[in-house]
Amino acid sequence: MMVVGSIGCGLSLSSLTSMVFVSLGFFRFLLGMGIGGDYPLSATIMAEFANKRTRGAFIAGVFSMQGFGILLSSLVSMIVCSIFEASANKHNLEKSSELAPLVNIAPVPPESDLAWRLILMIGAIPASMTYYWRMKMPETARFTALVENNALQAAKDIGKVMNVPLSTIQEDVEMINTPNTRAALSNTYPFFSREFLRRHGRDLIAASINWLLIDIVFYSLNLFQYHAFRGLMKSKININLYQDAMQIAKYQALIAICATIPGYIVTVYMIDHVGRVKIQAAGFFFMAISLFTIAKVNKGDWGSNQGPGFIILYGLTFFFSNFGPNTTTFIVPAELFPARFRATCHGISGAVGKLGAIIGLIGFILASREEPKGIEATHTLMAMGGVCVLGFFVTYFFTRETMGRSLEENENVDELTGVWFVRFWPHKVWDKRNEVNTGERMSLY
Repeated sequence: MMVVGSIGCGLSLSSLTSMVFVSLGFFRFLLGMGIGGDYPLSATIMAEFANKRTRGAFIAGVFSMQGFGILLSSLVSMIVCSIFEASANKHNLEKSSELAPLVNIAPVPPESDLAWRLILMIGAIPASMTYYWRMKMPETARFTALVENNALQAAKDIGKVMNVPLSTIQEDVEMINTPNTRAALSNTYPFFSREFLRRHGRDLIAASINWLLIDIVFYSLNLFQYHAFRGLMKSKININLYQDAMQIAKYQALIAICATIPGYIVTVYMIDHVGRVKIQAAGFFFMAISLFTIAKVNKGDWGSNQGPGFIILYGLTFFFSNFGPNTTTFIVPAELFPARFRATCHGISGAVGKLGAIIGLIGFILASREEPKGIEATHTLMAMGGVCVLGFFVTYFFTRETMGRSLEENENVDELTGVWFVRFWPHKVWDKRNEVNTGERMSLY
């Protein structure tokens, strides 16, 4: 679906603008379905093949490829536009200042219609490269053992993936018969049931809301890029279409190199030492601080030029997004839920996150309109910081830590779920209760 969707986007039917948008919308929808399926699959496959000591780093490593994908997409855009500009008829590349006074955008040469199509179609290449290996990949051992109840086949699949004989992983076969795994095997409740809601409802709601909140801010930040780098960009009236596209891609690549990718790398190294909840809460907190500070140093409205301090703070917001909730919201849903629901719950969390992306994009477009219809840039930044503050509280009070435990242990940890909804208070109440009980027992002696 990802391959067909990418190629279809480039082959959007007709040259009429309205028909191109209809066709492009259809194939983008198809592409979105493929990506939406790959998100939970990639996270679940990595979670179920990794051990509990390095599981976070492996899942974060998978997700960190998004940063390199952002960088590569910028490079592809710059390369394609450079080639088209070099081979274009210079007479068809007038600057906007050479056109009628009412025209304030660069003209569109006929061959540029091929350029954007080619950029979108190149996305099918990496998907095609992974297709063969993904089809050869067996089901994860946990799905085979816990859902299909075939422990022997699970052991064979482990041996196939690890390229070792069955005798050397006999211990893994025996580990399937642990108390936590037996508990997982005995759980037969359906997805739409009161028991699922009691055991996992809080985790699913928390994971979904956290993903929604980070995507509201993350996608708004991407649209904010033009405003952040406006002072460094050439005016559209002095450049042609290809130069305009290249300068936007250049600054996108700059953010990826200086902020996005470093944030992913730090997460990979720190996730299994610090923990998911701490990194996610700290990421939301420092994103809020950065956004509130950006709002304070903002010089004017949407059309104003910003200084280097503004750009540095803007980059720090991306850094703490990726060394924080943008990565951990991908990891946590893959570790909290039973094997037979894991990909489904991860997919639901991701879908709610993309709802947040829609909210963020539409909200930003409405806010950045000219006054009096729009909202000042400072107020928009403050609102984004407020969303991060809300994400901090949802993480701190409702999100459960998964570091250092097996997937089966995470699945069967109750933490008074049926009595308390808030994560923080049950620990306090339970610890206090244990202290009282211990004191009473000691007094008897």
